[in-house]
Amino acid sequence: MKRKKIIVGSRDSKLAVIQSELVMERIAACHPELELELVTMKTTGDKILDKTLDKIGGKGLFVKELDRALQAGDIHIAVHSLKDMPMEVPEDLPLLAFPKRERPTDVLVLPKGADGLDPSRPIGSSSPRRNLQLSRLYPEFEQKSVRGNVQTRLKKLDSGEYSGLVLAYAGLKRLDLECRVSREFTPDEMIPAAGQGTMVVQGRAGGDYSWLECVDDRKAREEALAERAFVTYLDGGCSAPIGAFAEISGEEILIRGLYCQEDTGAYRTGSIRGARQEGEALGVALAKQLKGEA
Repeated sequence: MKRKKIIVGSRDSKLAVIQSELVMERIAACHPELELELVTMKTTGDKILDKTLDKIGGKGLFVKELDRALQAGDIHIAVHSLKDMPMEVPEDLPLLAFPKRERPTDVLVLPKGADGLDPSRPIGSSSPRRNLQLSRLYPEFEQKSVRGNVQTRLKKLDSGEYSGLVLAYAGLKRLDLECRVSREFTPDEMIPAAGQGTMVVQGRAGGDYSWLECVDDRKAREEALAERAFVTYLDGGCSAPIGAFAEISGEEILIRGLYCQEDTGAYRTGSIRGARQEGEALGVALAKQLKGEA
């Protein structure tokens, strides 16, 4: 009997491919009756590397080519890093599964052979959220934007362009580059981006995706939805320094949040704790607190 073929779409970066393959391995282990094929594509966000994301249209640039492929039926599912997903997702392309989360923290990476930061060179970061928190942690250091995939950024670092880089731990771990981590920031030192460390599987509305249940992790899903509720309420795009980190322990959820007023530069951090089933409502409540509405 011929197996049903599932075509999986992914960005063509090494990290995106590894993440897609992790999802595919899990599906294949649980559903040997399915044939899986990976199709990669370069997105607009991957092609334009000389400008910051807020100058070229935001996070949607990393997904629109895959969105079109889904809508056209060229692929059955797409695997993304959740933090690359816009807060508004098309109704016809729902988020279907949230695989188990990797550690969501940010880390400092030094040039090969260096034993500390060089004050004469900037710290590389392309994230307003990271930059804001770096200014508090390393006030004496200049910051400089850095774009490109992880390997491209590390090459720039090792060539002497930066004294250090701030990257997501999860990406380095999945690329087997944990050895490059010099310092791991705690969530209280640097609040992560909403969805950091989390992958997500997107598909078409109305389809039978029961075979994805094996990759959907309830804890990862609930944490992700709480974080996205916080950011969505604040209307946070990639130009706004906003961070959110939800952490479930047992039946309780703790949400940390960072909110910055773009016009004044003033920012506030805070946290809220409650029942895990109330995660999204708690995310909104924290957003209201930090915005001064509660």
